[in-house]
Amino acid sequence: MNEKDNFHLPFNVKAITFAMIVIIISSILFVSSLLILNQNQTATAQQRQPQQQQEQALASKGISFGIDNVTFSHHIASVNGIQLHYVIGGHGDPIVLLHGWPQTWYEWRHVMPALAKNYTVIAPDLRGLGDSSKPLTGYDGKTTAEDIHQLVSQLGFRDMFLVGHDFGVQVAYSYAAAHPNEVRRLVILDVPIPGIGPGQNITGLWWAQLHMVRDIPEMLVEGHEREYLTWFYRYTCNPTAITKEDIDEYVSHYSAPGGMRAGFEYYRALFDDVKQNKEYSRIKLPMPVLALGGKCSVGTAALDSMRLLATDVSGGVVPDSGHWIAEERPDYLVGQLLKFFTAR
Repeated sequence: MNEKDNFHLPFNVKAITFAMIVIIISSILFVSSLLILNQNQTATAQQRQPQQQQEQALASKGISFGIDNVTFSHHIASVNGIQLHYVIGGHGDPIVLLHGWPQTWYEWRHVMPALAKNYTVIAPDLRGLGDSSKPLTGYDGKTTAEDIHQLVSQLGFRDMFLVGHDFGVQVAYSYAAAHPNEVRRLVILDVPIPGIGPGQNITGLWWAQLHMVRDIPEMLVEGHEREYLTWFYRYTCNPTAITKEDIDEYVSHYSAPGGMRAGFEYYRALFDDVKQNKEYSRIKLPMPVLALGGKCSVGTAALDSMRLLATDVSGGVVPDSGHWIAEERPDYLVGQLLKFFTAR
């Protein structure tokens, strides 16, 4: 073998070896990509399967049930690119009740029958929660308010009375700010508007900071949804107001695939909410506003916040109540709502 051959042999070996390494690395990356894609598709399919089953079960209109001898019914509406579940009952001018986290339309069960005697009561499951579909995005106030606006429009109502609690407060405020002529009167329960007055501190709550982190809270609470959520239900003036059976109802939805993630997405949208609220706040709301807070919860924070955002604001503190006003003091709340809705 001559010197020329001695020179070319190592070079060829190196070239072949390099090519083989490239092929192996490319194969590994390709297989890894397929595995990740398959995992994502599986997770999506797993999330959508029970969701589709729920939607199919509720899709037939008029699945009726009774609360205190008053008839309500389940429905599904296609709005804003999602499937929105809602409960409706009664006759008269519409009242829209917007729940918070970690709850569903079910939080209004104690006040709905009394209101339905003279009003059409509409209680939706917010985007991602309860029996509504669970998209990956769209949990900011502006988007969720548009969900509800399209629902109200589909039901044939032009204006209504609007009540929001917890994250339902953000949705209700966004709705009223975007459509001020379509909200007769607005009720805000136990949460200040994020970024406004006392609401500037809302992102400092320990659970808000945890929930805003991507993926970690889902991992931590998986398999422990009941224990985690029960802490919130019991953190109140009246820890027995939300019974074990009520917790079963809530946990059945939040422990379903995608349920906790969707709830956390409302927290992850808080900074978007703050930006939107700063923009909305340039024009004060013209409709009358009632803002109530639980004595064992935020007190006057909701009232103080709304006084910066509207021209006609009343309200106060709900005695012997924590955060869950509709469940801790339903009779008191019904009295306040009926008085407010009928005021001249």
